[in-house]
Amino acid sequence: MATQSELSARHPTIAVFGASGHTGRFMVAQLLRRGLAPIAIGRDSAKLSESGFEECGVPVRTASIDDPASLDRSLAGAAAVVNCAGPFLDTANAVASAALRARIHYLDVTAEQASAQATFDSFGDAAAEAGIVFIPAIGFYGGFADLLATAAMGDWESADEIRLGIALDSWRPTQGTRTTGQRNTARRMVIEDGKLAPLAQPAPQSFWDFPEPFARQDVTEVPFSEVPVIARHLRVARLRTYLNNAPLRDLRDTTTPPPPAPPRFTAGEIERSAQIFLVEVVVRNGTSFRRAIAQGRDIYAFTAPLAVEAAARILDGRARRSGAVAPGEAFDSTGFLRALAPEHLTFSLSAA
Repeated sequence: MATQSELSARHPTIAVFGASGHTGRFMVAQLLRRGLAPIAIGRDSAKLSESGFEECGVPVRTASIDDPASLDRSLAGAAAVVNCAGPFLDTANAVASAALRARIHYLDVTAEQASAQATFDSFGDAAAEAGIVFIPAIGFYGGFADLLATAAMGDWESADEIRLGIALDSWRPTQGTRTTGQRNTARRMVIEDGKLAPLAQPAPQSFWDFPEPFARQDVTEVPFSEVPVIARHLRVARLRTYLNNAPLRDLRDTTTPPPPAPPRFTAGEIERSAQIFLVEVVVRNGTSFRRAIAQGRDIYAFTAPLAVEAAARILDGRARRSGAVAPGEAFDSTGFLRALAPEHLTFSLSAA
C-alpha cells in the first residue's frame, strides 16, 4: 500500500471529520483502499491517537465545531471533507460552513431529515456560486435509498408512488446512533400529494414480502433522510419508507450492545460485522412497476464505500452540477450502484 505522502502527491486529499468514530474509521480505511489520501480529523485528540492513524501515515488534526478557526486549519490542503460526526443537527452547519470558506466539497452521512434539509436550504446557492458540490445524507439511511429509487425510476419523469422496504437481521446501534436519536426529536416527514407532510402517529404498521433470506417481515413506517433527499429532485406523489421490526426492537432495547469496536487501525483494513441488510425499492406509475433490490453487510461499514465513491466521482469531475444536490441528482445512479458491486453489495433492477 502506498504511503500517505505518495498518495498525497498523486491524488486529492479528503478530510474525514469524526474520523475516530465507528463510521469514521471505516471511512479512512476505505479512502486508503481506494488509493486516496485521507486526513483524520476529530474533536478528541486522545481518541485520534488511540485509533492508530498516525502509525499508518495518516495525518491527524483536532478541531471543534465551536471553534471555526480550528476547523479552517484542519481542512487546509483538503479538496473535500466527509462529515461522519453526529448528531448532524449539531455538526453539519459548522463543518459545511468551514468547507464553504475553504471552497471545498462537502459530504455527510446524516440520517436526520432536518439536518439534510438544512444543508440544502442553507448552502445550495452559495455552493453553486463557489462551483463546489455539497451532498448531505450519502449514507446507508438517506442517499443509498435515493440512488436506488432514482435507478428504479429510470426514464420516468414522475411516479405515483415510491415504497422503500429496509430489512436488517439485527441492529447493534453505535453510541452515536443512540445520541442522535435522543437529539433528533423533530417529527418525521413523508411525501404525500407531492409535498412534505408529517408522518401519521402512531407510525403505521404493515408487512413486507422481502426476497430471501428475509421473506415476510412485520414492518413499521420509519422515514429517514431519504425523504428530503428524494423530494429534492424526483417528482413523486407519495413516498413511504418501512423498516422491519426486529432491528427496531434492538434499537429500542437499551441493553442491546453496540457493534464490536473496529480494531486499532492497521494498513487500512477493518473487518465488517456479520449484520445483513436488504433494501427493496418499488416505484409505481399507474399500473406499471419498477423495482431495485440491493443486499450487503454492515450498515455502518457500507456507508464508507458509498460516501467514498461519491467523493471520488466529484473529484473526477463526474458530478452533473455544483450546489447542494442529492446523490441521484449528481450522478448516474445505476452506474454508481454497479460500481459498488460485487465487493460491497448485490444489486438488480427489474420492471413489471
